[in-house]
Amino acid sequence: MPIQPEPAAARGVLSPNAPPHLTSTALAGVRHGFFGREGGVSNGIYASLNAGTGSKDDPDAVVENRRRIAAAFSAEALIGVHQIHSPNVVLATAPWPGERPQADALVTTTPGLVISVLTADCAPVLLADAKAGIVAAAHAGWKGAIGGVLEATVRLMHEHGAKNIAAAIGPTIHQNSYEVGPEFEARFVSENAAYARFFAPGPSSRAHFDLPAFCASRLAALDIDAEILPHDTYAAPQRWHSCRRAAHQGETDYGRDCAAIAL
Repeated sequence: MPIQPEPAAARGVLSPNAPPHLTSTALAGVRHGFFGREGGVSNGIYASLNAGTGSKDDPDAVVENRRRIAAAFSAEALIGVHQIHSPNVVLATAPWPGERPQADALVTTTPGLVISVLTADCAPVLLADAKAGIVAAAHAGWKGAIGGVLEATVRLMHEHGAKNIAAAIGPTIHQNSYEVGPEFEARFVSENAAYARFFAPGPSSRAHFDLPAFCASRLAALDIDAEILPHDTYAAPQRWHSCRRAAHQGETDYGRDCAAIAL
């Protein structure tokens, strides 16, 4: 079933011609959007709004899809990074003059600059202090989340004047869909025994991990109350791209969702 366009009131201040997207009440008044599969030009396993520059999709289709997302902000382009599942965060002040930096989060204080991250089960996290004039976008898979990407992002925001940060965790793989092995659980619990609360028994002998709740807990430790959007990327094949679902279906590649934000 196709994604239905969000009601006008839910679309924030983006263009009314924007591709279908979700917004967060926590970020009300800040231009942002979580973009999924529909509203683009890609075909096949990438259909249709694939924003993944690292995918094997037709490059021209990806360029057009990204142009449509940027146009929703009345901008010419999205600013992104070469994501490597790290805690690295960069300050973006203008489009990169050359290669994208290797990082997993961006912060900007530059009005009109649309910063973005790509996901396909990992958690996209958008943050803002509208009063201070600063926004951020972070890619938080389990490795980046436990490695400190959210803490690094908030720290850089604070360095540039942020005091009251709002945050939203967008569509990501949820606990019912995220089966993990014992070595995965052991890695978390060995770092902090309290992390056992993010694992629950699954229908098999393996546990299931709650990635969005884990990300929210990391932000809560920084006194930031994050909104978790209740959308499971794995469980909604018509709405969201999913790396894990693609692997389970024997597909050779997958598209990427896009989370974007701008002052």
